[in-house]
Amino acid sequence: MNSSNILLRQGHRVKLMNEQKDWTTSTRTRSIAYWVTTVLIAAEFASGGVIDLLRVPIFGGQELGYPDYYPTIMGVWKILGAAAVLAPRFPLLKEWAYAGMFFIMTGAVASLIAVGDGVETLVAPIIFTCLVVASWALRPSSRRLPRTKTKPERSSR
Repeated sequence: MNSSNILLRQGHRVKLMNEQKDWTTSTRTRSIAYWVTTVLIAAEFASGGVIDLLRVPIFGGQELGYPDYYPTIMGVWKILGAAAVLAPRFPLLKEWAYAGMFFIMTGAVASLIAVGDGVETLVAPIIFTCLVVASWALRPSSRRLPRTKTKPERSSR
């Protein structure tokens, strides 16, 4: 055993623990990664929602075949989703917001593929899909649904 390891005895088990924390398990690093990804997706969805509500023709929903009222609906949901992931508490609401963000981004990818847009147009929605998943996966326990224990089913004998 080298000097960078500490030998710990716990009951009948022996554990080797590295003195240096792995960056992926560091609470501080995880928290920073969570907030960076969360702020990025919240900014994307809030600004995208405002653009949709103002009907700024940046991304051209008409070429995709969406009806005229579609940007209004999407704009409201995007702004509400951005607020939900940033707000403290309300873990169930956050789950729904993350699901909606995932559906919006993967729907954007599918829509762009369906109309034959080039690969360069797929990069942004794919990156934002990854950021949504990362934010969801990195969220702290205070922003998660509590785990429920399920009772084992009884056999009907």
